[in-house]
Amino acid sequence: MKKQSIRTKVSFFGFSPFRGLGVLLLFLPLLAFSQQKMDLEECLQIGLEQNFDIRISRNNRQITDNNATRGNAGMLPTVDLSSSFGTSASGSNQIPLDGSDKIKIRGSHTETLNAGVNLNWMLFEGFRAQTSYKKLQELQKMGELNTQSVVENFIADLSAEYYNYVQQNIRMKNLRSAVRLSRERLRIVEARYQIGNMSRLDLQQARVDFNTDSSRLMHQYELLNTSRIKLNELMGNQDVDRQFQTTDTAILVVTILDKKALQERIYTDNILMKLAEKDKVISELDLKTALSQNFPYLRLNAGYGLTHFNYNRGNLDKQNTWGPNVGLTLGFRLFDGFNKAREQNNARIQIKNRELEQDRLKLSLNSQFTNIWLSYRNNIELLSLEKISLENARLNYEIAMDRYKLGDLSGLQLREAQNNLQAAEERLVSAEYSAKLYEISLMQISGRIGEYLSPSKPLQRGGF
Repeated sequence: MKKQSIRTKVSFFGFSPFRGLGVLLLFLPLLAFSQQKMDLEECLQIGLEQNFDIRISRNNRQITDNNATRGNAGMLPTVDLSSSFGTSASGSNQIPLDGSDKIKIRGSHTETLNAGVNLNWMLFEGFRAQTSYKKLQELQKMGELNTQSVVENFIADLSAEYYNYVQQNIRMKNLRSAVRLSRERLRIVEARYQIGNMSRLDLQQARVDFNTDSSRLMHQYELLNTSRIKLNELMGNQDVDRQFQTTDTAILVVTILDKKALQERIYTDNILMKLAEKDKVISELDLKTALSQNFPYLRLNAGYGLTHFNYNRGNLDKQNTWGPNVGLTLGFRLFDGFNKAREQNNARIQIKNRELEQDRLKLSLNSQFTNIWLSYRNNIELLSLEKISLENARLNYEIAMDRYKLGDLSGLQLREAQNNLQAAEERLVSAEYSAKLYEISLMQISGRIGEYLSPSKPLQRGGF
């Protein structure tokens, strides 16, 4: 009895020191009330502005925008301004035919200064320039699609992590509840042990179970922080340890998605299908570029030049010449070692490959969609089952606790009922999160992932 009195004196609000850390963890979530609360749309908006992958993709898109010009396609002339200066020194011996004396000239210097403006313009090259301009415009559109692809992947990744954070918060809540239940059991065992109605084995087992639940709660706190840090990283927050809470306290899953409507949108709205179509268009333009070699070319050359000479010998001291020049060049390559035919044949084969890639992509997307849809529907049905299981587990635990308080149930049987309750809670939240992930995947593959940005749509509210 002496040991028991000592243990009672050092207890905290009636609980032993073994429970000090668990009690502290129970109050940690209360700090969340002072933290900023954010919903999914707010997280996405911050990420769209700060996420590094999106910012890099937008810069790359700007490059394709800058490249889509007529000048880059070769449709405009080039104008060059040039000048040069040269000097020469020479000597000569001249022997007249009449046999007179030889004439010697030494130290003759000539200075030449040239300046001019030259224009070169390929007027016609078998529509090569026009085709190149169309290709640059298609590459510009591909740049937009690539940016859209990065944004869609970001929305899917952040949405998944957002609901993972919600999931970890739910688990934290469930484990706090488990610690409270274990603490209540330990309180009952301690009280009965003091009056001799419980053995020391029962007391030690209750303490072991309480510490086990406290340990799980500590580990869950680590998982919760890991998810929060990942969310900050996705949003591009420099302070990755920034504290915030989600406004969502439950994972609401859209349960009435239309399979046929989603599947039809794969062919029109899926970003990979759009990129594949652009690849085919570019291959067709490459063929037109190759076919341009079947035509002659016409080039315009024009300019204006000035030439100035300085002499120190002879009859002239200085000489200036100036004036414009214009010329047209018409040409046609008669033979190039059959390279023209080879390039055109390869371009046609490449178009066929693009068509095959489109067909392969359609099959692959249909396969992915079917698998995701089956998993989505399976988890929706599983949700209903797990909700019923959780209600039964709660009722079972309440009955077990009442019997335990009356002394009609052993501690091991009560612990089994508590474990069943925890397992049911875990299965339910796992099913909710899995169903949400499949929902996100369905929205992404059908090109509707952007709807998560709009809170006014039913999809964002979920659960109808």
